[in-house]
Amino acid sequence: MAATATKTIDFAAERALAKDFLANFAGPRGEPKYLNILQDVANRKIRAVQIELDDLFHYKDADDEFLQRVTENTKRYIGIFADAIDELMPESTEAYAVDEDRDILMTQRVDEGADGGADGTDPLQRMPPEIRRFFEVYIKAFSKVTPLTIRQVKASNIGQLVKISGIVTRCSDVKPLMQVAVYTCEECGFEIYQEVTARVFMPLFECPSQRCKLNKAKGNLILQLRASKFLKFQEVKLQELAEHVPKGHIPRSLTVHLRGELTRKVAPGDVVEMSGIFLPMPYYGFRAMRAGLVADTYLESMSITHFKKKYEEYELKGDEQEQIDRLAEDGDIYNKLARSLAPEIFGHEDVKKALLLLLVGAPHRKLTDGMKIRGDLHICLMGDPGVAKSQLLKHIINVAPRGVYTTGRGSSGVGLTAAVQKDPVTNEFVLEGGALVLADMGICAIDEFDKMEESDRTAIHEVMEQQTVSIAKAGITTSLNARTAVLAAANPAWGRYDMRRTPAENINLPPALLSRFDLLWLILDRADMETDLEMARHVVHVHQNLESPALGAYISAARRVVPSVPRELEEYIATAYSSIRQEEAKSNAPHSYTTIRTLLSILRISIALARLRFSETVAQSDVDEALRLMQMSKYSLYSDDRQRSGLDAISDIYSILRDEAARTNSMDVRYAHALNLISRKGYSEAQLKECLEEYASLNVWQIHPNTFDIHFIDA
Repeated sequence: MAATATKTIDFAAERALAKDFLANFAGPRGEPKYLNILQDVANRKIRAVQIELDDLFHYKDADDEFLQRVTENTKRYIGIFADAIDELMPESTEAYAVDEDRDILMTQRVDEGADGGADGTDPLQRMPPEIRRFFEVYIKAFSKVTPLTIRQVKASNIGQLVKISGIVTRCSDVKPLMQVAVYTCEECGFEIYQEVTARVFMPLFECPSQRCKLNKAKGNLILQLRASKFLKFQEVKLQELAEHVPKGHIPRSLTVHLRGELTRKVAPGDVVEMSGIFLPMPYYGFRAMRAGLVADTYLESMSITHFKKKYEEYELKGDEQEQIDRLAEDGDIYNKLARSLAPEIFGHEDVKKALLLLLVGAPHRKLTDGMKIRGDLHICLMGDPGVAKSQLLKHIINVAPRGVYTTGRGSSGVGLTAAVQKDPVTNEFVLEGGALVLADMGICAIDEFDKMEESDRTAIHEVMEQQTVSIAKAGITTSLNARTAVLAAANPAWGRYDMRRTPAENINLPPALLSRFDLLWLILDRADMETDLEMARHVVHVHQNLESPALGAYISAARRVVPSVPRELEEYIATAYSSIRQEEAKSNAPHSYTTIRTLLSILRISIALARLRFSETVAQSDVDEALRLMQMSKYSLYSDDRQRSGLDAISDIYSILRDEAARTNSMDVRYAHALNLISRKGYSEAQLKECLEEYASLNVWQIHPNTFDIHFIDA
């Protein structure tokens, strides 16, 4: 029977090629890329050495076969690259903080070795290279390779470097994992080393050194924890993305092991792309007896890429900074960015402006006495069916770097806040964060808000103002962070808005909850010939002018600005707030609850507007726009009231301008101020111009030919 010839691999040659690559590979500017990384490692600035397969592909001496061997036998080649790094490691060029335990022990071990304390014949007395290393080696998969889904990873991928995408559903605590166990013999005093490659290991009890064997002394070994080497270890559950799950199936999950510098890189709810080695993990103990030959599988992670970066971690690419500077100088940036949100949805300009401000937000304030004032905006969209509320919610969640979408009926109180569960590994009670906790530092969108049970809805009250979730369950008393902006969508009490009933009956939400929303937006589906025609055309021909990726970069830059309210504006804001209170008292409107929270809402919206302009101070125009948005959110109702009052638009605009002139005791009204006043009441610029022309022809006022400022002729 003829034996099949297999090609033997010369690992010494492989190590030489790896060393050559690390020493000679040049970066984009011609600098020695990996030698610079090794210098930083020697200076103890970094611990991780990440070898990219893209670099190996472009290296002249590395052929396709070598690349294939690295991809298919990655675990072995990590050891080869680590040996090559040991040979190439330069001396440190900078002073660094000494790790006392480790450095003193290493010096002592080297001195003992030089004195001939340990005879080099015994393999267990030879110091393993891992104990000397203060770096970790990772091999990163090709960047251009499309990531696999968890279902596509098969038995043929065992031992290979694979790239998988998914959502992180669970993270364990970071714990120490033993890499090298070090023992000291009570008889001969030698240090014995035991390398640990699996999750469990059998400790040594008898000294295996030559001296103890010659003396026939069964030396007792003591495990030296300070001298042993441990690695940071974290276990993560990665679940298939919803779009990768076939019809009628449930999502599969995969265990991922993170070691060393890769720990604490992910949190539950993150959508990530991981490259790593797909490996089998045999069962131990009683489970092994039941499992027989079957082994479990896991992914030993080599690199992690986040699909959505947090705003703070967003790195501007190429010419994005120039684009942002150019956009910031554009006077119409506020309108342009608002139009770029969900461009496929027709109209709702002011709603989109409010949602843009929700994404930008205001900075959180912490007062000297420790009291916190939230900076997140909360918005509730209430309206008739078919006005694209859910679509707007979905779009905002896609744009935001951290967003959780949930529905009222599908969410219980604990599902939104936190649930106490039994950990399957430790059998202890652990807290599992709900939707609001997962959306920390992001946005939580709750659809069908009106369909929620009253008891479940009360769970949101604390989150919306204090921005924490307090728990006292199963012996666990704690407070979790939930610094989230709540975006809710609801239908009126009878499905559609009923004009015959009062707004309070239609809204049907408790005042305690309504006062927590900065903006409650009422969107009514009214029949209007022109608007309906335009919308129909738009639906038929959906267009997109401004791309969303630029929006993410712009918002991340805007969120770094922390504007302040100047002293001269304080009186203006206070007057505006008191006038809103007076108006409410006069009109006896049951649908708007103006409290001191409304004043904080005005400040938050104004600061968000100042951030969009990259301004360090809030301007009066920001406060005016904030007041206008608050007024426009009830526009559907006011437009109805106005129709009942019998005043036509032109006469109403005239009365608004006349009252303003009387209030300020002036004969002049600036055009910009006039436009702002009538916009708050829900009128357009075209209607203002029509009013100006009509009353100018009646010699009531004169209009400046260039600025359109208004001058009353008769006091």
